[in-house]
Amino acid sequence: MLAGGCAPGVAERPLGRGDEPALSVWVLDHGWHTAIVVRRADIERALWPEVDDFPEATFVEVAWGDRDFYMATSPSVWLAIKAAVRTSGSVLHVVGFDPPPATSFPGAEVVEIRLPPPGFAAMTRFISDEYRRDEARRPIRLAPGLYAASGFYAARSPYHLFNTCNTWVARALQAGGLPVTPSGTLTAGGVMQQVREAARVTR
Repeated sequence: MLAGGCAPGVAERPLGRGDEPALSVWVLDHGWHTAIVVRRADIERALWPEVDDFPEATFVEVAWGDRDFYMATSPSVWLAIKAAVRTSGSVLHVVGFDPPPATSFPGAEVVEIRLPPPGFAAMTRFISDEYRRDEARRPIRLAPGLYAASGFYAARSPYHLFNTCNTWVARALQAGGLPVTPSGTLTAGGVMQQVREAARVTR
């Protein structure tokens, strides 16, 4: 199944290798789509202030996709096909939770990678820039999300067959300086293959 992303690109800058302590980022494979998880305490509020919608959370997960498909109570094959050819718009799905990612999502493959603070900041800025905002620059929250502490937010990037949720995750990771190529990365498997290699590089 395919779901949501941003314009593809190619990694251009290497990871920082300074003395600054690296920060953890987890990439989750939920089967048909991938998501990014970070510690809420690691996020600079000036770069991603919207995480304050989940003040009690230890971790925050973010993913992106087609609006109708992602928000449907019972997603169908027809909605998946429709998303690929005529999108209804895109959404961010943001989740706040407390137990570690592997505990909170026991059915998902979880890969931890490490980013230096400048790369982590660039990635979180990329995520915040994805929110569609109202005239007062506030994020547009559309509906409760799929879990207890979660929400759907209107997003900016166009969704289509070659720009899926997995492309978007790859793009976010690339923004953080990881050696990940969004172009052609349409499936969860394509993201996770690159993330496993990136995890070896960043250790």
